[in-house]
Amino acid sequence: MAEQLAYEIITPYSLHKSRTGGILARLISRTGLELVAAQMYAPSKELVEEYASIVVSSADPQDRKIQELIRQYVITKIGPAPQTQRRQRVMVLLFKGEDAVAKVRKVVGNFSLDRMGGETIRDTYGDLVTDEHDQVVYFEPAALAAPNEEEAKAKLQLWARFADRDGGLLDGVVSYTPTQIPQRTLVLIKPDNFRFPTGRPGNMIDFFSRTGLFIVGIKVYCMSVAEAEEFYGPVREVLRTRFNAVVGLQAKHALEQELKFELPSEVTRQLGDILGPLAGDNQFENIIKFMAGSPSSSSSKEARLQPGTEKCIALIYEGPEAVRKIREVLGPTDPSKAPPGSIRREFGSNIMVNAAHASDSPENAEREMRIIKARENLFRQIVADFYGKL
Repeated sequence: MAEQLAYEIITPYSLHKSRTGGILARLISRTGLELVAAQMYAPSKELVEEYASIVVSSADPQDRKIQELIRQYVITKIGPAPQTQRRQRVMVLLFKGEDAVAKVRKVVGNFSLDRMGGETIRDTYGDLVTDEHDQVVYFEPAALAAPNEEEAKAKLQLWARFADRDGGLLDGVVSYTPTQIPQRTLVLIKPDNFRFPTGRPGNMIDFFSRTGLFIVGIKVYCMSVAEAEEFYGPVREVLRTRFNAVVGLQAKHALEQELKFELPSEVTRQLGDILGPLAGDNQFENIIKFMAGSPSSSSSKEARLQPGTEKCIALIYEGPEAVRKIREVLGPTDPSKAPPGSIRREFGSNIMVNAAHASDSPENAEREMRIIKARENLFRQIVADFYGKL
């Protein structure tokens, strides 16, 4: 069976209630599909009207009344707020693989008045409430997905056409009080979480939701060697001095075993001064390989500029004290020293394989967002390349 592209839209209410992580975790772990792109949107009236016009479909197994509810929901809840005209946030996820459309739709699920349980995303996060006369009094679909490959293509091409205009790193979509000063910070969910389909990326997003911050940007990202070198450049000099004492002692013990006599402490210090920077450079090479898939030393000039083989999810969070709040939930660099309930304690393995990265200052957040090209629109290009046109 040929590969398909499938989309899933996380609604404004699901984003507002911080259900993003749980939805993403189910989609990745239960479909086994590859997450190839993700993008935030603040849909315009024009996008919403075009999308609403093709929501109802004879090919959709869902009851026609439910489809009409979804169409009305799209018009009233996904477009700009009627009173303020402030645009709503939605997240669009793009998956690729065999039978992708059916797999995504199965996990998202269909509404039924008599259905009970929590098997699907809509079972858990959606709501369809009726009164004693079976009249709908509240409806929240939680997530939207296409019923078949043909409709997935049409709807993906529509969202891709609006990707530059309505999507990307969102500005001005969150309101604050006059005393609140919002910050932005970058989170990278690191490559160790994508070795096989797992709920870990979504579970980590659930942890970050405790901060009360808002996701205003998301990107599936493969860091090049050159980008990794620039991104982690500030830690290189730190690494070149960090290992002096440890490496000096290791070298001293190794030489004493070989030479069969004891070395003075001054020699230990000198060994550390000589070998410590080399150990730091080696550790830096390991970081580059971990993040990009290849070390600096074995990459040609051309290869250094190409997207790497390792995948991350880049998230931009916004809100008051964003940097501090995210860092507190993340925990210290060494997972063994991280407190219970922190991301690195729960998901990290060691100092390098420590689950996620978060900016340590607003200035570094700006620098890091520039390096990963946070405003770059990959969503549109992936859809165009797959279908040959928009």
